[in-house]
Amino acid sequence: MYYNNDTTVFLDGKWIKAKDASSGMYNQTMHYGNGVFEGIRAYQSTEGSNIFKAKEHFERLIYSAKKMHIKLPYSVEELIQIAYTLLDKNELVDAYIRPLVYAGDSMSLMPSNDSHVFMAAWKWEKYLGDKPLNVMLSSFQRPNPKSCHVEAKVVGHYTNSILATQEAKELGYDEALLLDMHGNVAEGPGANFFYEKDDVLYTPPAGNILPGITRATIIELAKELDITVVEKHFTIDDVYKADNAFFVGTAVEVAPIASINGEKFKGAWEDSAGHNIYLMYRQKVRYNHYQGLTIV
Repeated sequence: MYYNNDTTVFLDGKWIKAKDASSGMYNQTMHYGNGVFEGIRAYQSTEGSNIFKAKEHFERLIYSAKKMHIKLPYSVEELIQIAYTLLDKNELVDAYIRPLVYAGDSMSLMPSNDSHVFMAAWKWEKYLGDKPLNVMLSSFQRPNPKSCHVEAKVVGHYTNSILATQEAKELGYDEALLLDMHGNVAEGPGANFFYEKDDVLYTPPAGNILPGITRATIIELAKELDITVVEKHFTIDDVYKADNAFFVGTAVEVAPIASINGEKFKGAWEDSAGHNIYLMYRQKVRYNHYQGLTIV
């Protein structure tokens, strides 16, 4: 689903066919998970294809690489241009873009001296679909922030996400919700979490979560709509008393949650603040401040 014989990808400064792309079997990212990546969406607008929050995503990619001691020899502006060229070469407008910075060959636990930059794009629908989700409280916790850089988007961190999602699927749920080490609600395996109570939105603060770019966008839009957003720690018992809840993320976009552990939310999603923000979000993603590089 990600590529065919005609798909073009970017690898270490060259444009090659996806089927011809390869990496060394001794690379440190494969063996130890020390790599960084981003998930970015492009949307069709009246002027062509608009990569939403491109600057913020590539700034975070560079930040993540620096935190993990991985060399990334491209600027934000260069990475943005590569992304637009990638869309153009593959004749994509609405698309998901995956930049990956992976380490060179090294079996030691010291950062590799070499690195590689890969970027691909494909058509990808909303990751969790459009229907309200039945979510389970995961038995897995969000990683301790003193064990790693939880605010960086690191390849190895997502083993935690795979375990939580697989557990939920095996038990008949659509997705999982993870707590942090203190028992407070943290986030989903690949998305940030909000709940709504009496027209106020609540979301966990930075510290034990990946502070997502879509999360920041939702907070910005809420302010434009005069919807109060409170960033605070809260427990699952607080969530059970909520009117509505939803996940947000680049791949997920905005995904309503119908229930957690079988406890259904009493509010109607279509009448919620979250739904109003989602409608605004769908307009926002097609037009942002970085349209200047849009392909026409």
